[in-house]
Amino acid sequence: MGLNDTPSSERTHIGFFGNRNAGKSSLFNAVTCQKLSVVSDVPGTTTDTVKKSMEILPLGPVVLMDTPGFDDEGALGSKRVGVSSKTLAVSDAAVLVIDATLGMTDTDKLLISRFKEQGIPYIVVYNKIDVAADYMESESKEDTIYVSAKTGENIDRLKDMLGRIVKPERTVSYVSDFVNKGDLVILVVPIDSAAPKGRLILPEQQAIREILDSDGMALTVKEDALAETLYNIGIKPALVITDSQVFEYVSRVVPEEIPLTSFSILMARYKGFLDMAIEGARVLDQLSDGDGVLICEGCTHHRQCDDIGTVKLPAMIRKFSGKKIDFTFTSGHEFTDNPGEYKLMIHCGGCMLGRKEVLLRMKAAKNAGIPVTNYGTSIAFMKGILDRSTQIMKH
Repeated sequence: MGLNDTPSSERTHIGFFGNRNAGKSSLFNAVTCQKLSVVSDVPGTTTDTVKKSMEILPLGPVVLMDTPGFDDEGALGSKRVGVSSKTLAVSDAAVLVIDATLGMTDTDKLLISRFKEQGIPYIVVYNKIDVAADYMESESKEDTIYVSAKTGENIDRLKDMLGRIVKPERTVSYVSDFVNKGDLVILVVPIDSAAPKGRLILPEQQAIREILDSDGMALTVKEDALAETLYNIGIKPALVITDSQVFEYVSRVVPEEIPLTSFSILMARYKGFLDMAIEGARVLDQLSDGDGVLICEGCTHHRQCDDIGTVKLPAMIRKFSGKKIDFTFTSGHEFTDNPGEYKLMIHCGGCMLGRKEVLLRMKAAKNAGIPVTNYGTSIAFMKGILDRSTQIMKH
């Protein structure tokens, strides 16, 4: 896929880190060929993460992220450092920008140790060589380069290094490993007030694309047309994938011999936490009055009166458990600092978040001893169809 075909969550995220006034923003602008970050001699000019999507060959679509200085001080400075730390946590790779006139500092060494601890590949960039008259290039290293953001010296070489900074990972399939050439897959997509106008949501788009890439046939219907479609098509579908909100109805309509699952369950598998989601869902029948349940939505949108995360799902849980549950909600990149205060965490599929960010959330919950599930898995459990909807993953 090219840049325009690749959602942000699927792009490689590369963060630019370093001290204040090391020239991170100037270098960021030089690499992107745009003046996106404000550049100033005043320390601490960058106060929040600045992002730019672009394509760097041979790596492909990336998101470059300029961050505040990691050596910032004071109450406001500590918040800026916090912003940089959060950006580091979701980075697939890092660029450490060092002022060549000063050399490597203790903060730079700390950042390198953080990169290594988190298993993040990185490049060390000595910037400002145009004014560092006495700078000396150390022995040649694959992960070190000397540049001038001001004059453009070695910027192209840096881009070439960025293009090779991340080794391709094992390709994780969303649905294609369940589809053979000529297979028919039916997608059940409700169109209600919460559905985006004029488009399909990302998991639906991704499913269609992978089915077509597998030389299969994707047939998309609304739930009220499903029964008639199954009766009229004349061939047995290889798989039916449904939106979780109509899981119960679809499970009654689709014959048992036809594999059935949901977009949300497939996304949990794709993001790498399906096993946790299945185990976490079973906690729903162990809830007690006053238990806290954290519901996390990966994207941000205007809440509708029938919003799945804040309205429908809590109502289902209250009805299923018969208990008075205390719900807390987060959205976007916002996340709790204390998952241990909850009995259960229920996440969306995470389609708008990078796999690394999703897995970091799962790890935080696991370390706190808190079970985790997601929307589709929890709904399937409450409707008594979890085993059926995950059976295809066991083959």
